[in-house]
Amino acid sequence: MDPANSLSTTNSVSGFYNLLTRELNNLNQSFLSHNNNLMSLQFLQQVLSSLQFANSQLTVLVQKLHLPTGDKWLDEYMDESSRLWEACHLLKSGVSAIETYVSAANNIVSALDNNPHRHFSPAMSRQVIRAISICQRETVGLEEDNRVLMETRIQPLLSLCDLNENVPMDSKFNGFGGFRGVLHAMRKVSSLLLLILLNGLVFCWPELFNFDHHHHHHHQGDGYGGLNNNMLVMGSEGFTVSMSRLRQRVGSIMEQYFVDGPHTAAGIILYEFRESKSAMEELKGELERMVEFEVGDDDDRRNIQERIDKLKRGFGLLRNGVETIIGQLDDFFDEIVEGRKKLLDMCSSHHHHHHHHK
Repeated sequence: MDPANSLSTTNSVSGFYNLLTRELNNLNQSFLSHNNNLMSLQFLQQVLSSLQFANSQLTVLVQKLHLPTGDKWLDEYMDESSRLWEACHLLKSGVSAIETYVSAANNIVSALDNNPHRHFSPAMSRQVIRAISICQRETVGLEEDNRVLMETRIQPLLSLCDLNENVPMDSKFNGFGGFRGVLHAMRKVSSLLLLILLNGLVFCWPELFNFDHHHHHHHQGDGYGGLNNNMLVMGSEGFTVSMSRLRQRVGSIMEQYFVDGPHTAAGIILYEFRESKSAMEELKGELERMVEFEVGDDDDRRNIQERIDKLKRGFGLLRNGVETIIGQLDDFFDEIVEGRKKLLDMCSSHHHHHHHHK
């Protein structure tokens, strides 16, 4: 699609559906290209960008549609944007917890850097092993905190929007020049993208992701799996299919982390986080072996050096990625607030206008 055209697409309701479909298709492509390290920071940053973009375009669309002031559409927009704002705050607190973990990991790195000759005496090794054990305990606490966050705060917020819910396509969705349908579509897409982000960054809980696992077996078939015939407003077929595809792909990856079936929770499945955990584990094992057998030839030293490099690289990637996502979220909070303000101002200025003419 040429850029000039894509800029003007949000002038219309069908243009907005096309935009959602395009964003979802891009994420589907991107997901396939990351297949060796799914749920990586790079993919999740892209999910967040799509959410940001769709939200900003929704605000643009509202301004173009000249909706009647003082109508319910504004309340519905405000409800949706405040739900998004709150979900992103919860996301940020889960991600900030990872930042704390990364700073605990710095103690390992500085214990290693205090050893300029790369000679691992037993005392030196024990110091690094201790730093690693502290950091490993930190990960257990972190995952527990994030699980509680997911259970007590995030689940109630997200269960407001069931991805499988059947939408009666009556006149109510064509209300406000089709805007109500758009808002509903946006709500489904943002719920899906938020779920991907929360499951990837905060705590993996496929039950939340695949709502149809549990309380949907009694539904009539057409709402199953996120596809449903009633949603077929003009332009929305593509978006429903793309959404379903992304959901199934990401869902099937999540399932892989579960040993005891889908009704358990898997912890933080973020690729860079799991990599840093395994790098710590490997280095610790290697050092413990040296302490125990009091060995340490050149091969061992080379081996340990490789593991140290891997560990530092891993923590570096994790730190940068998490900082980027936190920065992106902070920008997003500003954009959400800005969008709300714009629409409120727009409605109140229209309002004064009308009073003048009376």
